[in-house]
Amino acid sequence: MVETRPLPHYEVHGSHGPFLLLVHGILSSRAQWLPNVDALAEVCRPVVVELFGHGRSPSPEAPAAYAPSGYVAHFERIREAVGAERWIACGHSLGAALTLRYALDRPDSIMAHIFTNSNSALAEDGWAERVRPAMESQARRLEADGRRALDEHPLNPARSGRLPPAVRDAFLADGALLDPMGIARTGLYTVPESSSRGRVATNRVPSLLIVGEREVRFEPQRRFVERTMPMLRVAPLDGGHAINLDQPEQFNDTVREFIREQGR
Repeated sequence: MVETRPLPHYEVHGSHGPFLLLVHGILSSRAQWLPNVDALAEVCRPVVVELFGHGRSPSPEAPAAYAPSGYVAHFERIREAVGAERWIACGHSLGAALTLRYALDRPDSIMAHIFTNSNSALAEDGWAERVRPAMESQARRLEADGRRALDEHPLNPARSGRLPPAVRDAFLADGALLDPMGIARTGLYTVPESSSRGRVATNRVPSLLIVGEREVRFEPQRRFVERTMPMLRVAPLDGGHAINLDQPEQFNDTVREFIREQGR
């Protein structure tokens, strides 16, 4: 039977080493990894995925496509498509919530897991109930205001004044590709179900949390996962939520060394 369900857009970089799945957060795109891909390609083959409604990916109508369990299935199809028996997963923010879910659901497919600050991945009980009203309100505004709501969204990375010009230009170009209804569905169907806090104690995959220490609100989640999650190493760096952009050279060095260790 021919598979007809849409896949998120993905691009493969590099020519040798294990495949590395890279997943960005909400309102981001492949531009998230612009300062990292070439450096990481020295030791692996980065596979950059764009979430539904973001960048070059479609915006399917089915809620199940956006669910974390749906993304686990999408990642598996991409793994098979690139020919990886097992690979390494790396996620940022909401993308980290999805790669953590993937590592917990399919440890047989994952050699190792790398993730950065993600409050949604480790949110406490009641997260869905707390966040759903805000996501419903956001969906209404996106439906009514479309592009303006995206441009004014506080999480839009193109609004950051700390980005290098080339990265900011890439975010601005990709921001024009954001689909308001795809973003609305992400808020409605991905974000509320994103927490895996109650499952991290079952982790079976070598894991690396690269922490941007300046994001104070992530500190409780960091402390929780440090004491709860087996097979976890924590690498603190001097930066904020998007540590791979704030400290790209240190991030790249940390990831490359971790990947090299997996082959020893």
